[in-house]
Amino acid sequence: MDNETMDGLSMDIERVELDKLRSLFPQCFVDGQLSVTKLMEACGEFETVDENDREKYEFRWKGKQEAQQMAGKRSAGALRPCPEESVNWAETQNLYIEGDNLEVLKLLQRTYFRKVKMIYIDPPYNTGQDFVYSDDFTDPLARYREITQQTTKSNSETMGRFHTAWLNMMYPRLRLAANLLRDDGIMFISIDDNEVHNLRKICDEIFGEENFICQFVWKRRSGANDAKNNASLDHEYILAYGRLFAFSLKGVVKTFDNYSNPDNDPRGEWARDNLTCGKTASQRPNLFYPITDPKTGIEYQCNPDHVWRFEKSKMEVLIQENKVIFPPDGNGNPAYKRHRAEVRSDTKPFGSMIDTRLNSVATKELRDIFQGQVFDYPKTTDLLKQLVDQATTPTDSDIVVDFFSGSATTAHAVMQLNAEDGGNRRFIMIQLPEVTGDNSEAHKAGYKTICEIGKERIRRAGVKIIADRGEQISIDGVEASPLDVGFKVFKLDSSNLKLWDDSPISGEDALYQLEIRLKEMLDIIKPDRSELDIVYEVMLKLGQELTKPIIPLDINDKTVYGVGTGNGDEVKFIICFAPNVTPEDADAMAEYAPGRIIFANACFNNSEGKTNVKLTLKDKGITMKAL
Repeated sequence: MDNETMDGLSMDIERVELDKLRSLFPQCFVDGQLSVTKLMEACGEFETVDENDREKYEFRWKGKQEAQQMAGKRSAGALRPCPEESVNWAETQNLYIEGDNLEVLKLLQRTYFRKVKMIYIDPPYNTGQDFVYSDDFTDPLARYREITQQTTKSNSETMGRFHTAWLNMMYPRLRLAANLLRDDGIMFISIDDNEVHNLRKICDEIFGEENFICQFVWKRRSGANDAKNNASLDHEYILAYGRLFAFSLKGVVKTFDNYSNPDNDPRGEWARDNLTCGKTASQRPNLFYPITDPKTGIEYQCNPDHVWRFEKSKMEVLIQENKVIFPPDGNGNPAYKRHRAEVRSDTKPFGSMIDTRLNSVATKELRDIFQGQVFDYPKTTDLLKQLVDQATTPTDSDIVVDFFSGSATTAHAVMQLNAEDGGNRRFIMIQLPEVTGDNSEAHKAGYKTICEIGKERIRRAGVKIIADRGEQISIDGVEASPLDVGFKVFKLDSSNLKLWDDSPISGEDALYQLEIRLKEMLDIIKPDRSELDIVYEVMLKLGQELTKPIIPLDINDKTVYGVGTGNGDEVKFIICFAPNVTPEDADAMAEYAPGRIIFANACFNNSEGKTNVKLTLKDKGITMKAL
């Protein structure tokens, strides 16, 4: 197809990366192919014969190359809108997407490339049980349809406890997720002891070791009845990686409750602080000396294992300035008088030991929402609120993504945090519609898939958050953003556009078969798809966020669709499916000043009519594309 015609495939990630290299290093391409040797030489790395090269450290496993290829394989899928399952469809900036997260992440590449501030995932742990994330390189959508139609189950013989299956599942998803992060973005991954060592290795490879932030420890329970070898594993880990050196956690706001001014010190509030340090007298003999209280004459000597923080000359100045607090009765140790004005920052680092309510509280929290047990082992909103708070700015419309969203705790946490601090953060939840067990409480309660649980949780949590907020319109004297507790639902399906069948043709009727294929491609839009389906697929293909408004326009009694920018009635581009389009219609569409107009082939009676419209738009500086 020519470059004026849209296809039904996601962004070609490998081609984009190659184009970047070609623009920077054209000399490294030979016959159109990248020469790795020339690229290394351009960077000052010259190949040498060294036996030690064969023993370089490298993390490999069976299937790694195919896992890498899976990340680059273009998707032939589409995200079909479901307004009937959504909340506040027209205004919300939040998304809930049902589908295999590998395919969905591919489809989001062009639109959300380098736009996401934070990603959190709680992937399936490798516990030796089956999991349904088994990718099919040849036809990923066929595999997905098998899962959603329940025609297959995961295979315990191939999917069990083996590290390779888990790594092959995680690697391409992390590669694609890293593409979505902004340069100052942060990714958090919950994990347990079974794969934390391997997860560190693949994240070091994907994000770069230098972008490792921390391996947080989260206490999820207190004591376990199933303790192995009488050792209760009460914690899990959360790995944090940045995108490109520009990441930084917010830190924790310090409290100054212990600061006061009982002696009316003109320098303001102060608090007692340690006057000694962790050095010994043998290490720092110049800090081991006696000091004298000028009021009582009592002499104090520091402990030889904890000498004074300051040298003697500096200490004498501090005593004269009333910066040293001596015990009034001579009993105890002198202290440093630290004024609040000396505190360099109002925040302190976010600790690697994350303190939250235990998972039993999260289970009760979800049980209260549903009035029953519908999901096992949810994370606490308290944990997710802390992570979202650390990684995002409240009023910057930051996007938070969770592509193993489960019961949608992340969405709940984003909405709750926005309600508390007046923020306008947005969320994108992605979840495979995995079936609930026939005998599970969720299934008995009418929830056939995990997605149904997640969507219902967001609905119920949103209602409660709105009720709890009441009529509050300001927080700490600052006007709060309108609270968005809605979400648009999209479901993964095959592309709305037909793909050319390039399978071999043989036999006596080969010419007839080819003729049939050509006729079918005259209109590449599938007959069972709605215009809204196609509009949203075009939006993704052209890099437009799925939350942007769609504006129906009346053009000479023809209905076309304008995709807005979000600034009033401004239109970024127009999509037209109406028949019998004329140059006069094109003139009317051009009045909205779109950057481009996309037409279905069925809009034109013949190629001459199509050419006339194209020339009309070209004269007005508007690009025309065809479906």
